[in-house]
Amino acid sequence: MAIITAHNISKRFGETQAVDQLSFEVQPGEIFGLLGPNGAGKTTSIRMILDIFQPDSGEISVLDGPMNEEKKNHIGYMPEERGLYQDIPLERCLLFLASLKGMDSANAKSQLETYLRHLDLYDVRDKKVKELSKGMQQKAQLIATLIHEPELVIIDEPFTSLDPVNTEIVKKLLEQKRDEGKAIIMSTHQMSQVEELCNRILLINHGQRVLYGTLQDIQSQFASRDILVTPLTELPGVIEGVAEVKKLNGRYRLILDQDAQPNQILKNMIQAGIEITQFEIATPPLNQIFIEVVRQQERAQNG
Repeated sequence: MAIITAHNISKRFGETQAVDQLSFEVQPGEIFGLLGPNGAGKTTSIRMILDIFQPDSGEISVLDGPMNEEKKNHIGYMPEERGLYQDIPLERCLLFLASLKGMDSANAKSQLETYLRHLDLYDVRDKKVKELSKGMQQKAQLIATLIHEPELVIIDEPFTSLDPVNTEIVKKLLEQKRDEGKAIIMSTHQMSQVEELCNRILLINHGQRVLYGTLQDIQSQFASRDILVTPLTELPGVIEGVAEVKKLNGRYRLILDQDAQPNQILKNMIQAGIEITQFEIATPPLNQIFIEVVRQQERAQNG
């Protein structure tokens, strides 16, 4: 059963149609990418899920029904605008936020110690939040989001200010929560993180659904018939079934003849004695798809 079901939800602010007949589902045990350019309607959609805004039309079901106060204790939300109390020690701040989610003191302290040690914040637990680096505060905000073990996690730009080591730690933590059956909505502009983490994505623009589905299905819609090859030696100038060979920094892009098939090209190369370490159909990165689809919609709307 879906954790979230949104059916034809719309929201207008004055002359601005922020969300327009938007439908989607979020399942347990998945990381769901909510994507779109600035002003696309992502934050408005999240706020409708959280019952901060009421939709003008359409229906939203969260945790098997309408949102209520009790359900909010089963949701973890990390907005882009961070909400830590700056003038109190980190441990006190996080324990207070845990209490707001209904956690008793003993459980909160036990959970907090585990998270502080895991995210390398235990030694700074007595420092005031404002004395911590931006990366440390980012990790602390994530603890506040996860400490009460919510069924639904909504995180906005979770990797801001994190170095590569801490980015990897946070990614593994999110994957762990997914594997425990949590539903995670991740809104970010970092497409590389989406490609690594998200099971399915929703791309919205001008409040409308533009792309929706698994990453693999979406990328296959935009895949070309070109082949990317990494050989151990230089490729010959002519390969049967290949119209053009382009060299790309140690790799090659093979543009196929109209009737050629990738498996036959691979067979031809092996028979020609070409040793290959990589052979794959060229799939555009999500960042390229994002830009292309948004630009197409802009051109269509502008005539």
